[in-house]
Amino acid sequence: MMNNKTLILLTSFFFFVLTGHAQEINISASKIDFTISNFKVNTVEGFFNGMSGSIQFDENDLSSAKFDVCIDASTVNTDNEKRDKHLKNEDFFDVEKYPKICFESSEIIKNGDQYMTKGNLTLHGITKEVSIPFTANGSTLVGKFEINRLDYDLGKGTGTFTVGDEVEIKIICALHSSN
Repeated sequence: MMNNKTLILLTSFFFFVLTGHAQEINISASKIDFTISNFKVNTVEGFFNGMSGSIQFDENDLSSAKFDVCIDASTVNTDNEKRDKHLKNEDFFDVEKYPKICFESSEIIKNGDQYMTKGNLTLHGITKEVSIPFTANGSTLVGKFEINRLDYDLGKGTGTFTVGDEVEIKIICALHSSN
């Protein structure tokens, strides 16, 4: 006869096997880098920290792969305190009203030696479908893609001469097993 602890352990084991292997994000080793033009002659580089959420990625079973990840919008950092404060206000990220930037995948496929995930990016209260090509190198996933900031009403009152429209984004997501 099984006791309650044994039953719970068996149930947890079967749930783990049936739902796949979920990985935990290594928050200190993960970040989002971005670059955008400034006055058409300069480039502003920055990053976000505070990545959280769940990742289920097994190269051998992409049908059960899933990304549900958010970053803390208030962690925006361009190494310029005055600019960072402006980016956090209503003109851009409005971190008080929209504290998180989130991506939820709908599909992950293999494309040669890379992968492609499609899903919804929610930024500044606006959700758009995006595709993100990425590579998997051990426990690190690295993706690069571009968005148009105006699609998300970021700095819509700012002229394109002052701030470029296209933002290049690089995601570095380090994982460790949640065993």
